[in-house]
Amino acid sequence: MASHYRQLGYAERLAIMDGRREGLGVRAIARGIGRDPGTVSRELRRGVADWRTDYDPCIAQFDALRRRREGRAGGRKLRPGSALFATVAGHVRQGWSPSQIAGRLRVMNPDDAGPRACHETIYVALYALPRGELRRELLQALRQGHQKRRPRSRGTDRRGFVTDDVKIAARPEEVAERLIPGHWEGDLIKGAGNRSAVGTLVERKSRLVRLARMTACDAATAQHAFERLFQQIPAELRKTMTYDRGTEMARHGQLTQNTGVKVYFADPYSPWQRGSNENANGLIREYLPKGTDLSIYSQDDLDQIAYRLNSRPRKVLQFRTPYEVYHGFTNAPLGETPVALQN
Repeated sequence: MASHYRQLGYAERLAIMDGRREGLGVRAIARGIGRDPGTVSRELRRGVADWRTDYDPCIAQFDALRRRREGRAGGRKLRPGSALFATVAGHVRQGWSPSQIAGRLRVMNPDDAGPRACHETIYVALYALPRGELRRELLQALRQGHQKRRPRSRGTDRRGFVTDDVKIAARPEEVAERLIPGHWEGDLIKGAGNRSAVGTLVERKSRLVRLARMTACDAATAQHAFERLFQQIPAELRKTMTYDRGTEMARHGQLTQNTGVKVYFADPYSPWQRGSNENANGLIREYLPKGTDLSIYSQDDLDQIAYRLNSRPRKVLQFRTPYEVYHGFTNAPLGETPVALQN
């Protein structure tokens, strides 16, 4: 039976880049990924922006997708001017990520692939836009706001602090079930130019939101900011915190020692593992828009924002407010501010 040619995937292109950085030759790289040396040689010639740059897997991936689109009848599926592109662009302007848009399209069109697009297709379509106001607007609306797409493996991995015992797989099962209060999700939302930040905490069962003013975005500042929040929370409601793999949480050991809160880290590029916090960050952005200098907000300002969010009825809580659910944990009289929210 004749074998069929299989095109290079992005993971293989990343391996080629890593091989080049390690000084390996074409044949050694080809053996490592199980490919013909001629395939690797052609790939290296294609994946450069010009003669001054080395192989870039993003350029090579975009070029491969472009060639595939040009050879496909009917052209690109997600193209400017189409109804699908207009839908996607509208959600991007609202602050949705490509993953959220793709998931929503699948939910809305479960039996029809026509009005759907995967998150990678959305990214490619946005970064393939010609230079101009539309491209700048949509790329700026993305959460990272990069005008050029960056390979995920760029540079040295500085997240060695995420050991096996603090990965999300080691987290107690009770956390995922939301049966017991006291388990939190944490994150930073950053301001203009990533020069300012606000720490965010969400209690998983009640969806209670806490916000912390920060004077910088480094690990020491993050440690002290989250310590201040947790020290205002009753000890019985300080169990765990699930965080992403941002380096600002590199001092999680000191945070655990000082507060008793065990920190676990979500898998890379898996925001759904911290869904409550991701959703809360979107709500917080109504008050702290992207591109804002967050250092202008005092802790009192942030407490007021948290109060408004915690006073809203939530469908997921059967239209009770986070305050009402949280009051049940602390046995505080309804209408008084819980001790955990007093400053």
